[in-house]
Amino acid sequence: MILTFKYRVKDASSRRHLARYARACNTVWNFCAATQREAERRWKAGRKIRWPTAFDLIKLCTGAAAEIGLHSDTVQAICRQFAASRDAKRRAPKFRASFGAKKALGWIPFIERAVRVDGNAIVYLKRKFCFWRSRDIGGEIKCGSFVEDARGRWSVSFQCEVPDSLPCGNGEIGIDLGLKTVAAMSDGTKIENQKLVARYAGKLALAQRARNKRRVCAIHAKIANARRHQLHVASTKLADANSLIVVGDVSPAKLTKTKMAKSVLDAGWSTFKEMLRYKAARRRAVFLEVSERWTSQTCSSCGSISASSPKGMGALGIRRWACSECLVEHDRDTNAALNILRVGLERQPLAGEIPVL
Repeated sequence: MILTFKYRVKDASSRRHLARYARACNTVWNFCAATQREAERRWKAGRKIRWPTAFDLIKLCTGAAAEIGLHSDTVQAICRQFAASRDAKRRAPKFRASFGAKKALGWIPFIERAVRVDGNAIVYLKRKFCFWRSRDIGGEIKCGSFVEDARGRWSVSFQCEVPDSLPCGNGEIGIDLGLKTVAAMSDGTKIENQKLVARYAGKLALAQRARNKRRVCAIHAKIANARRHQLHVASTKLADANSLIVVGDVSPAKLTKTKMAKSVLDAGWSTFKEMLRYKAARRRAVFLEVSERWTSQTCSSCGSISASSPKGMGALGIRRWACSECLVEHDRDTNAALNILRVGLERQPLAGEIPVL
């Protein structure tokens, strides 16, 4: 499978060269965007014309790499990415600005033969860029890119092919995603919600009132890094211990349109599920996303929906309840996780039903 390894670029003086390369990349992208819009204009005028393919764009850009100071493989990678983005959205992507308030973040793609990794440095166009090699590059480099963040700092990302044969445990676990706790597991453990946005709200408001954009970006980056670290640690622990991971199909996109939008985004459900998905795949474990309908109301002991179970939005404050049928007391989130695991086990195919390739 393909994993991305990202490292911060060290030397502050290298920003000048990377910014120049990024402006050249934007020039190529904008040429592709202008070509696409011209093709659309002619099509609307009634002329028989097809959209330019990635090969067509590469052919039009032949010889431009030397003039704008880029590697020819970088120009080809930009053309391929433009065609892929256009085909995915079914419309021409936007132009990329190099200056002003709407400046696009820097992006310089490359493939394996266009660079050379020398210890803690990468050589691109005969120029060496040092980076903090906090961990080994765990695979064969296929491609990558230099990327700029909102704070103006540059990083280098390597997309590597890694083996998907890591060991995993024999456990089976169900996960119920929530807001009071980010996730509740069927074994009774929980991932507590750090409420990072609320924790840094005062500092963020102070920086915004002072119109200190650099400080605002730094606080947002700190929140994102702390959230990502917590989710990485928790997802790795779950993937190492379990061969079956079942998660409820709660939709963050729908809930972001409600009054709970800030809390949903702060919880990071989508990021957590994506981490579990690729980490389980690397360990050859099974990751399932199942319907969580009725899981909070159904008793995990007797399987009935009793009159005492919490129902509706008004019962969200009920965190513990006792089943009126079997008298078993439940933690609301752990009970839902147990029911999610049960649904996942019912979906598992029998050994005889698995097709032999």
